[in-house]
Amino acid sequence: MDAVRLILMSRRALAGGTDTAEMMAEVWQAQALAQAIGSRLAVSGPPELRGEALGLTELAGRGCGVLDPPELDPGDLRAAQLTELDDARETLLRLGGLLGEVGMALVGMASGAADETTYWQCMEAIDAADESRDRVREMLRKLAAREEVLPGSGSESSPSGAV
Repeated sequence: MDAVRLILMSRRALAGGTDTAEMMAEVWQAQALAQAIGSRLAVSGPPELRGEALGLTELAGRGCGVLDPPELDPGDLRAAQLTELDDARETLLRLGGLLGEVGMALVGMASGAADETTYWQCMEAIDAADESRDRVREMLRKLAAREEVLPGSGSESSPSGAV
């Protein structure tokens, strides 16, 4: 499934979360998806993004690691459904938005946490989401710089834009 479609599914699921357990599962799913996108970009994305994409993979993995993994059927793991990443720029724009929403959801959960463990999990996951979003912004900056240097080489017309 295309990365943009998976990101949109994650945004809807995060917005529709009703309780802390469900929201934590959606935050974990979003971080796992960011990790998968970072991994895909690191392996076969535009060369100038590969270092930042590796960093995104590590940070998003840390975001998953600080949270208890949800009990999901293998078919429900959105990151495992990633098969296409056609437009790196559009994917990164959407992923940045998702990570921002993850951070806001985590702030809300931390402020209403019933126990210290949940509070600290949220705080560490906020840091990971924020740092992941910084990596996404840096990749977008690098893509914009590449497009300025090579007019007409936008991700939709460049072979290195399709992943």
